[in-house]
Amino acid sequence: MANFYTDIPEIKFELENSSLMPRIVELKERGFADKDTYAEAPQDYADAIDNYEHMLEIVGDITANTVAVNAEAVDAEGPHCENGRVRYAEKTYENLAAMNKAGLNGMTMPRRYNGLNLPVVAYTAANEIVSTGDASFENIWSLQDCIETLYCFGNEEQRQKYVPRVCAGETMSMDLTEPDAGSDLQSVMLKATYDEENKCWRLNGSKRFITNGDSDIHLVLARSEAGTRDGRGLSMFIYDKRDGGVNVRRIENKLGIHGSPTCELVYKNAKCELCGDTKLGLIKYVMSLMNGARLGIAAQSVGLSQAAYNEAIAYARDRKQFGKAIIEFPAVQELIANIKARLDAGRALLYQTARYVDIYKALEDISRERKLTPEERQELKAFNRLADSFTPLAKGMNSEYANQNGYDCIQVHGGSGFMVEYACQRIYRDARITSIYEGTTQLQVVAAIRYVTNGQYANVIADMEKETVRPEYEPIMARLKEMAVKFNECTAKVKEAADNDFHDLCARHLYDMVSNIIMSHLLLQNASKAPELFGKSLQVYVNLAEAEIEKHYRWISNLTPAQLENYKQA
Repeated sequence: MANFYTDIPEIKFELENSSLMPRIVELKERGFADKDTYAEAPQDYADAIDNYEHMLEIVGDITANTVAVNAEAVDAEGPHCENGRVRYAEKTYENLAAMNKAGLNGMTMPRRYNGLNLPVVAYTAANEIVSTGDASFENIWSLQDCIETLYCFGNEEQRQKYVPRVCAGETMSMDLTEPDAGSDLQSVMLKATYDEENKCWRLNGSKRFITNGDSDIHLVLARSEAGTRDGRGLSMFIYDKRDGGVNVRRIENKLGIHGSPTCELVYKNAKCELCGDTKLGLIKYVMSLMNGARLGIAAQSVGLSQAAYNEAIAYARDRKQFGKAIIEFPAVQELIANIKARLDAGRALLYQTARYVDIYKALEDISRERKLTPEERQELKAFNRLADSFTPLAKGMNSEYANQNGYDCIQVHGGSGFMVEYACQRIYRDARITSIYEGTTQLQVVAAIRYVTNGQYANVIADMEKETVRPEYEPIMARLKEMAVKFNECTAKVKEAADNDFHDLCARHLYDMVSNIIMSHLLLQNASKAPELFGKSLQVYVNLAEAEIEKHYRWISNLTPAQLENYKQA
C-alpha cells in the first residue's frame, strides 16, 4: 500500500541527517523531562526520532490512501456557502475525520495541552506530505499552526481555553487582508472597540481572501486605536465562532486550491478577546504569524513539486511514442531531471530553514519559563537571524519552483496534460497561488534583500565553502565558489551605486543568485552524505544554478542607473 512518507526517502534523510537535530530534540523535549509524566513521551534522542517517523508514517498512509484518492472529487466539488456558513466538499469531511481519528492535530503544541510536541522539522514534513496528496486540503489542515501565535502571545487562560480545542481537531484561520488592504496590512481598517458594559472587545467591518474563513477559531488583525492610519494602531484578537457575529458573505471562485474555502467575511459586533498587548498586532504578532505561514507555503510548494515529479515520471514511463516509452527521449529526460533537481534543492532549503526555526523558537519558549543563560541568548539571536533570513528564500524559491515544475509536468504529458482527466492540471493550478499568498515573491525579495546588502548571506556562503565534501565533488565546490565571486561582485556594484531605484531593480536578481548558491551548497552537503539519493540532482541542479548566476551577473553588470528610465512604462 502506498505511503507518501516511506515512499519518499529524501524526507527521512532530511529528518535524520543534520548535526542540528540532536540540539533540536534536546530543546523541544526539555532534556526529556516529560518521560516520567506522559507515556507517549520519548525516553531519549533515538526514541524521539522513532516517534517522529511513526507520526509521519501515519500522515503518509492517510495522505496516500485517503487525501490523494479524494483530491479530484474535492477539486471538482469545492466548498459551498449556505446561509452565511461554509460547507466543505463531502470528501473534505472524510479527510478531516481521518486526520482527527489519527490524532494529527496540535502537532507542535506541548503535551500539557494534549499536543504532540513535535518539532517544526517534523511538522514541516507532515505539511509537505499532505500537500503532495492535495494542496487544498493542506490549506485547511495546516492552519492549525495559527495556534502557535496564540500560544506564544496569548495568556495562560487563553492557552488553556483554545489550545486543547485545536489539538482535538478544531480548525483555525488568520483574518488579515481586507478589500483595500492586501500586502499593505498597515491599511487594515476592521474596527475593534472595547465594550465597557460587557467587558469585552467587539469587531465590525469586513475581511477578504481569508483562507478557511469559517473556521472555529480566528486570529484577527483589527484597528483598536481610533484615529490611527498605520500599523501602530493595529492589535491582534481571538474570535471564537461559538460566540457568533461573523458571517461568510461569499466564497471566492478561484483558479486552483478549490477544496480550500477562500472567504469574504462580515463582522457585526462580533465578541472577541485581545491577544497579547494592544498596538503590537502588526509589528510583532502578525510578523511572527506570517513567518510561520510562509514556512508552511514553502512546505506546500515542495509537496506540489513532489506531486508534479510523481505524475511526470509515471506518465513518461507508461506513455509510448515511436515504439518506446517517452522517458527514453533526452528531451523528456531533461524535463524530469530538472523537476527532480529543483525539488531536491528546494527541499534542502526548506528543511534547513525549519531547523533554524526550531532552535530559536524552542529557546524563545524556554525563555518564558526561566531566564536564558548568556550562551543560550546568543544561540537564540543567531538562529533567529538565520531563520529570518532563510524563510523568504524558502518561501519565494520553492513557490517559484512549484510553478515551474507544474508547468513542466504538463509539458511531459503533452496534450493529455491539458485535459482535466489528468492530475497534472490540478497540480499546475494549485501551484499558481503559492507565489502570491502569504507574501508574493516580490515581497520575499523585500524581506531578504537587507541580508544581501549587510553581508549575512555572504557570510553563510563563506561558512558553507568550508564544509568537507566527497573528493569527486570538489570540482563542484570550486564552481560554487566562482558563483559566489560573481554574486559578491554584483552586490558590491549595487551598494556602490548608492541609488535606491537601482538597488530595488537589482534586488530580485541578487535574491535569485544567493538562493541558487545556497541551495547548491545544501544539495552538495546532502549528496556528500547520500550520493545514491542526491548525486544526480546535484549535477543537474548546479548546471541550472550556474546558468542562472551567469544570467543575473550579466544583467547587473550591464545595467547602469542611466538605464532605469527604460523600465518605467507608466
